[in-house]
Amino acid sequence: MSTVVKSHELSCYLQFNMKHQYFYTKIALFALSFLFVMTSCTKEDSKDISGITKVALREAGNQLLLQNLDSTSLILPVKEIAPYIYSLSFEKPLSFEPSNVVTVIDSSLSLVNLSKNYRVEVLQCIDGEVAYSYQMNTKEESTIIPCAGRFLPEACYTIKVEFLDIIPSSSFKKQGILWGLIFGCFVYLAFLFRRKLKSQPISEEKSILSYSEIGSFQFYPEQNKLVKSATEISLSKKECELLEIFVASPNQIIKRDELTKKVWEDNGVFVGRSLDTYISKLRKILKDDDSIRITNVHGVGYKLEMD
Repeated sequence: MSTVVKSHELSCYLQFNMKHQYFYTKIALFALSFLFVMTSCTKEDSKDISGITKVALREAGNQLLLQNLDSTSLILPVKEIAPYIYSLSFEKPLSFEPSNVVTVIDSSLSLVNLSKNYRVEVLQCIDGEVAYSYQMNTKEESTIIPCAGRFLPEACYTIKVEFLDIIPSSSFKKQGILWGLIFGCFVYLAFLFRRKLKSQPISEEKSILSYSEIGSFQFYPEQNKLVKSATEISLSKKECELLEIFVASPNQIIKRDELTKKVWEDNGVFVGRSLDTYISKLRKILKDDDSIRITNVHGVGYKLEMD
């Protein structure tokens, strides 16, 4: 008798699960269909974006020529050499000051509300080498504009502009609504699934966030913050990564090459002064505690000294 009851309970349980799996599958298919429609719309919009970008870059080229007192030579056709990568070239050689390139391209892209995250490379026509480059980003710490004030000699140049975030700001709001609806579907699906799970007590070890003691500070690397006397101090990603390296090896010299490799190697362009800048920021944050300090070992690297 008990075997029959157990079989019946198992059958009901399987039917219950199948119904819910079917329900969840319908929601997932709806979300995927919506995603497909949104992607199709994005492809159509990309054609308009390409045309607007070319117009903006042509205007930038016109302004550069006017700054060279050249109102007659031609701007060659702006080309999309790869998705979201464009090239701007000129009929005749020209010379310019790098900061003018930064200003002209930024103002031209702003007129048509294009993405603020892009990289510019000025290439020499003769050998394709980079004569000058810089990177613009809405996050100040990711913006890199070196060598301002040094004129490039008159020569043939091609200006390459690469957008880094794929989705231009002009279509971000429209696509953001669609992404929000898809995200909402998945959140609702996850909510329904979570209700079916039995609640499990969280162990005391997991409920307490791990941190490291640095003098009178508590360092929470997972949350990018320091805490001192109940006061929270937010850290940038790179500040947190550097401090985490120092905390792992207190009172030990860490070479500059090791710091730059771990923090900047896989994160794009590195400027030599960036490390010194972030070390200076960490020193200002830690200055309230005399028992800890970051010292410079000349020609070698840095050391976190803790009394």
